[in-house]
Amino acid sequence: MVLILGSLQQGFIYALLALGIYISFRILNIPDLTAEGSFTFGLAVSASVTVLGHPFLGIILSIAAGAAAGTVTGIIQTKIGVHPVLAGILTMSGLYSINLMVMNKSSNLSLIANDTVFKITGRVLNVSSDDAVKLAVSMAVLFAVLVLVIVFFRMQLGLCIRATGDNEAMVRASSIDVDNTKIFALALSNSLIALSGGLLAQYQGFADINSGVGILVVGLASVIIGEAAAGKRGVALGFVSSVIGSIVYRFIVALAINFDIFPAFTLKLVSAVIVGIALSVPEIRAKYARNKIRREGLKNAEN
Repeated sequence: MVLILGSLQQGFIYALLALGIYISFRILNIPDLTAEGSFTFGLAVSASVTVLGHPFLGIILSIAAGAAAGTVTGIIQTKIGVHPVLAGILTMSGLYSINLMVMNKSSNLSLIANDTVFKITGRVLNVSSDDAVKLAVSMAVLFAVLVLVIVFFRMQLGLCIRATGDNEAMVRASSIDVDNTKIFALALSNSLIALSGGLLAQYQGFADINSGVGILVVGLASVIIGEAAAGKRGVALGFVSSVIGSIVYRFIVALAINFDIFPAFTLKLVSAVIVGIALSVPEIRAKYARNKIRREGLKNAEN
């Protein structure tokens, strides 16, 4: 029961990360590497403000911090003309120092003695079970965000972002400001990623400067697992499948650790292998289809 509750709680929190990754990598079709920096940025801001006695403000500011990080990456890409991958790396590298400054030059910040959104919610609702409160809060936040992003991507600006990811040249020809569209999309993506980090800091009771290392692979694994389960059939289903993929991924991790299938320190390696295999599947299928057509053509020519 503990394994199931823990996996669901973390699955819901990391699902916010998966939603952000889905926006940049799948909808906008940009390999944004800002995620590792913005995740830790949200975590650091949330923890630092919580220590000051304002946990709810910490969550809000973590969202703003992620949006700021995404905006910087977007500006570097569009206004300066830096390659998207390099732009993300530049922002991510700069955020490491900023995160240290936010955490008062400390690599680790404890929240054990401070009120968090989970503790306060438990007291307000008069619920004594910490696990139940953590599950309810993380699920409520995820559900609210999921509904908002699905609705948003059916509105005009959301449709512009989707069109930019599908065919940027066509969008430019339609007199739509592609640069501002990209900047906004990256800000939205990283705000969700930072929100995930902000909630995680208060969930686990501490913030660590290295929490974002490898987090991009975790988000990609969640997105890919979700797509393997539900397929690629629309943005709304894509968001839902990313949530499902995040939960499934956390269950896989929990089971692997619980039954000693592989050591905990190899989790990021396993995630990288999963992502690598999943990304290679479309090319393998395409190559198989081309070879099949070639064989049939040779067979018909011989006949």
